[in-house]
Amino acid sequence: MPGPTTDSEAAPDAAQPTPLGIYDRPKHGAITGIEVAAIALSVLWLGAAIAYFFMTPGNGSGNVDNLRFILTMLTVFMPVAMIWVAATAARSSRVMREESQRLQTAIDAIRQSFVAQQQRAAISSQPSVNRKLDEIAAVTRKTETALATFSTSRHATSRAMASQVPQGVPGGDQGSLALGTPAEDLSPPLPTEDFIRALNFPETAEDEAGFSALRRALRDRQAAQLIQAAQDVLTLLSQDGIYMDDLRPDMARPDVWRQFAQGTRGRAVASLGGIRDRTSLALTSGRMKQDNIFRDAAHHFLRLFDKMIAEFEPMASDADLSALSETRTARAFMLLGRVAGAFN
Repeated sequence: MPGPTTDSEAAPDAAQPTPLGIYDRPKHGAITGIEVAAIALSVLWLGAAIAYFFMTPGNGSGNVDNLRFILTMLTVFMPVAMIWVAATAARSSRVMREESQRLQTAIDAIRQSFVAQQQRAAISSQPSVNRKLDEIAAVTRKTETALATFSTSRHATSRAMASQVPQGVPGGDQGSLALGTPAEDLSPPLPTEDFIRALNFPETAEDEAGFSALRRALRDRQAAQLIQAAQDVLTLLSQDGIYMDDLRPDMARPDVWRQFAQGTRGRAVASLGGIRDRTSLALTSGRMKQDNIFRDAAHHFLRLFDKMIAEFEPMASDADLSALSETRTARAFMLLGRVAGAFN
């Protein structure tokens, strides 16, 4: 007949985790080593007490008073009660220790499952990230191609016009520009819609309307300078994984933009720095401190944007200012302006 289960035999089974780390209630035997020890000590103590009571001369007489009987019972059974109290406490401590081990095993399994799930989610989202990077790279290449095409066509047009000047006429075309009027002033003004659309840059490589607006904006000298400066800082920011489409700034009201355009600084225009992404702010701040090229490009862009908004505000409606604030160029201005302290 097998003997009762001891502590050394029961502990490994109780501490063994389930295959999936599920927290199962342990199954304890009715009698363990603790109960066996308590029973043995109780029997030993009772046997010694009985032997002492009956073998001591005078204890077996019938004239035992009540007080002595009560003290004798207390002396005999109090140690037995203390033995079982200690046994119960030991058993409870053992059960709590096993429960704690099983709970820790379940927590570890849940943590590992969560980490594995996050890794699978990151792996599954990798193709979409690569696709987005490819689209941005394609847009950048197409924008650079448009800039190069515009520059080449402009130089070719200038050479063609120069070749058509009569050789015998002194001064050539000086009559049309007798007062030194720049050629850009003779061209029609850039529509506000095209200007705002160009500052947002084309959405994708198939955004024909965006590229058309960009080409028209590049014919304007001041707009072309701002667009080129914005493209430079957006390219540098993308090297740190900062993309304007990922930022969700707190949009300022049009009257705040008007105050900034009119020269107001400080708390009144602090809402323009609505970028709250701590990672982007920290990366941009570190780049401003360590990279001289990035710092120069950022300050050049901020100066051109300040000049543009000062000239754009008097003729712009509130809807135009709201649309301007949602462009990629304006978001770059919010990010760089907050890092550089332009709104303080």
